[in-house]
Amino acid sequence: MRKTLSLLAIASVFLALGACSTTTEQKAATGAVVGAVVAGPVGAALGGAAGAVVGKVQEESKPHP
Repeated sequence: MRKTLSLLAIASVFLALGACSTTTEQKAATGAVVGAVVAGPVGAALGGAAGAVVGKVQEESKPHP
């Protein structure tokens, strides 16, 4: 049960990262903070990495002027 709740929380982080920031750095920082709240230092590292990846993917998918 605890793993299920943890996975649900992590999935929520991914959804929140998509909407809350505009730059890769902001997404990584938000992911690290939320990950730290959910799972401590390991969560901070994983959340920061996830935020960086999400930010990079979203940057690449934007049309270039």
